[in-house]
Parts: sequence; structure tokens; C-alpha cells
Amino acid sequence: MDVIFIFFTILGLSLFEIITSIDNAIINAEVLGGMSNRAKKWFLTWGIVSSIFIVRGVLPFLILYATVPQLGVVNTITAAFSSDPNIAETIKESSHVLLIAGGVFLIFLFFHWLFLEPKNFGLRGERFFHSKGVWFYAIVSILLTVIVWFAFKQNNPLLQFGAVVGSTMFFIIHGFKGYAEEQEKKLLSVGVSDFAKIAYLEILDASFSIDGVIGAFAFTFAIPLILIGNGLGAIVLRQITISNIERIKKYKYLKNGAMYSILILGIVMLLHSFRIEIPEWLSPVATFAIVGYFFYKSNIDLKTITDLSEPNKK
Repeated sequence: MDVIFIFFTILGLSLFEIITSIDNAIINAEVLGGMSNRAKKWFLTWGIVSSIFIVRGVLPFLILYATVPQLGVVNTITAAFSSDPNIAETIKESSHVLLIAGGVFLIFLFFHWLFLEPKNFGLRGERFFHSKGVWFYAIVSILLTVIVWFAFKQNNPLLQFGAVVGSTMFFIIHGFKGYAEEQEKKLLSVGVSDFAKIAYLEILDASFSIDGVIGAFAFTFAIPLILIGNGLGAIVLRQITISNIERIKKYKYLKNGAMYSILILGIVMLLHSFRIEIPEWLSPVATFAIVGYFFYKSNIDLKTITDLSEPNKK
């Protein structure tokens, strides 16, 4: 594998992990603000162990095992680190169910943000779609029907099943996140123990990490690269949580960049699932380009606000 491709894939994975978990970092910072110094230190030290090694470390292997169950548990672990082209081909041939499930999950995630979630409007049309939020369920239902129909035309029942699994995953995880947002308000109130807050943050971190791990397979099926990329992203995210979360919140269009990246990665996974070849460099390049644009747009907006406030200070 080309060294440059490996380098940009890891960077792309790290960037994707960071931007898709910014909401998680903000919640972490808010909840940590009401905890004792000892509890904060414990979470920021040992919490990262469970965040990286347990969740982001184990989940890719579980997904790979579910994709190619004929390998067995032990062979799945060894296959993930194997350079045998035959094993790589076996994984590729069995990956279409994972790809269509991941593609549906990510595309549903984007449309939920576009139609229903509060946002800073970064592009023309976003305000219009947000005003038509009632159409979200109709749009994703029609989309799922179309995808299943194309899977049916492939005469592959597992492909159809994978599309339904992706839809099911989205609604289960979305339901949990909605519940978690309600619980956050209770955790910020007085009287909730630090232990309860830590447990909440660990569970929430696990649910947020699913987006990043699933999206990672749009970059590569090389588990070592996914582990390194997502792990580095998680470490950087913890540092942001500790020191720079208020500044990151000022870049108000980063979430837009994350969601448009998710849309592109979802489409890439969907096309791959139907055996339409997409260049491997597209996912990392698209992620850098999209996030870079919205970072630039956020920075311009931030400078404008700063320039307008300076005369008032004088």
C-alpha cells in the first residue's frame, strides 16, 4: 500500500473522527464543568482507555466479524492484520452488506440533520429544508424503498437485509441520543453524583463513536489504519475538551462540514455496495475539502464578528 495513501487515509480518518464528535466534546465539557477535580482527572485519564481501546478498538473487529462470520473470531483478528491478498479479496467480496448498511445509516444521519436538527445555516437551501422538517420521515422512507428495490434487482437478499439493518441502526442510535440529550439537563443540575456523570459520559461516548467507526469503512477496510486514525482523532478530541472547547464552538459551521462529509461517505459506501468502483482517494480528499471549506467559512465569519466588536470596545 502506498505510503502517501496510508498517510492521508489516517489523517482523513482522524479529521472525520474529530468533526463528527464535536457535539460529544461539547457535552463532555459541560458535564465535566460540574464535577470534582478528582473525577475530571479520572475521566480524562482512564476514560480515554475505554474510549479508544474498548469502543473504537473493539467495534471495527466486531463489524468485520459480522461482515465475514465464516472467518471465525480468531481468524477475524488475524485477518485484520494480514497482508494476504486472498483474505483481502474474501473481505471485499463479503463487504457489500456492511457497505449498504453503513451507507444507509450515514445518509439518514445527514437528512435528519438537514431537516430536523437546529443548525447555523452555512449554504443556500439549508433554511428551506429545515422549514420542511415534517418531510424527513417521508424522504428517508422513499429513499430506503428505492435502495431496497435496487438491491432486489441485484437478486441479493443479504443486500436488501443490509439496507434495512442500516435504517434500523439509525433509528435505534438516534433514539438513544435524543434520550441522552434529555438526561444531560438532569446531570447539570445539583445533586447528581460524579459516578453517575462519568457513567453517562462513557455510554454517550460509545454511542457517538459509532458514527465515526462506520464512516471509517468508507475510507478503508484496513483495520490497523482505522484503529490508528480513529485513535488519534479521539486523543485530539480529548485535548480539545480540556483546553479549547470554547474556541472550537466559535467555528459555527464545523458541524455543517461534518454532516456534508457524512453524506459523501454514505454515498461512497452505497455505490461500493452495488459494486460501482470509486477511487480510494476520494473519501479522504472529499473530507479534507469539505471540512476545509466550512472551517474557512467559519473563520471568515469569526473575523467579521471580531472586527465589528472592536470599534465598540474603543
